[in-house]
Amino acid sequence: MIKAKAIKLFLAFAIFISFENCYTQNGGGDQEESGDFSFVFLTDIHLQSELNAPEGFSKAIQRVNELDPDFVITGGDLVMDALAVPYNRADSLYNLYQSLAKEFNMPVYNTMGNHELFGVYEKSGVSPGHAEYGEKMFENRLGERYYSFDHKGWHFMVLDGIEHTGENGYIGMIDSLQMEWIRSDLQALDSITPIVVSVHIPFVTVVTQLEKGALVANGKGTVVNNSREVLQLFGDHNLKLVLQGHLHYLEDIDAGGTRFITGGAVSSRWWGGHYRGMEEGFVLVRVKGNDFSWEYIAFGWDAKEVDSW
Repeated sequence: MIKAKAIKLFLAFAIFISFENCYTQNGGGDQEESGDFSFVFLTDIHLQSELNAPEGFSKAIQRVNELDPDFVITGGDLVMDALAVPYNRADSLYNLYQSLAKEFNMPVYNTMGNHELFGVYEKSGVSPGHAEYGEKMFENRLGERYYSFDHKGWHFMVLDGIEHTGENGYIGMIDSLQMEWIRSDLQALDSITPIVVSVHIPFVTVVTQLEKGALVANGKGTVVNNSREVLQLFGDHNLKLVLQGHLHYLEDIDAGGTRFITGGAVSSRWWGGHYRGMEEGFVLVRVKGNDFSWEYIAFGWDAKEVDSW
């Protein structure tokens, strides 16, 4: 079995690579252990009717229910490609996701991914005037694109890091409306409240440099283009953790007092087997007071059960 990999990048630019099947990393700190809880981050589900994906997602949900976290955050790309398909196909994908998500025994907070943008690719045949074009389908079916909630002394912010370019594509971007909303949301917090952010396209990653070379720049669709400006908004606050997806890879980057965890993928190679050495899985986060630890949970999906990729 191919072993999963985790990468932790320190400010000293030392990279630690673990070849264990599961990973537990500590968040640090020594405050009293009060308000303990756990939650799960599942990203890049890419649900579709093909490749036994519904069975695979149900198996992941079953494993989550066994772990019994307080809640679930999904990291985007919940469905497989609403970007480039006609309405009936996109409608069926969203319906399938909503139906299966009811199997969770705890609340689910959804993050928007690029695959949730409906009809923005020309080959979809969808008019920009369609009532559910672009982000509207996500908003109509699953709720707000960005929002926040509190749980046992921690503050969670879910962001939409996808910007439709109007040119048959998208880039990673936090738009100006969200920037103002983040400022407003943070004004209600003190400087010590631990904050967790969920965003689909990463703020920070080292995948491009590892795969293509140290001097290769990230593409506009690989990272949030204005991540520096976004992170500066948190300068006087306690941003503990950023949960990211999109790359179907597992990273743990520690920089400036914030941990950036890219959460692998529930679907790995879009339900076609392992990808970038990663098994199908998700991240379990355990919180103790002002600290946290995390673990990558491979839920045991066997891609041999599906048709050939």
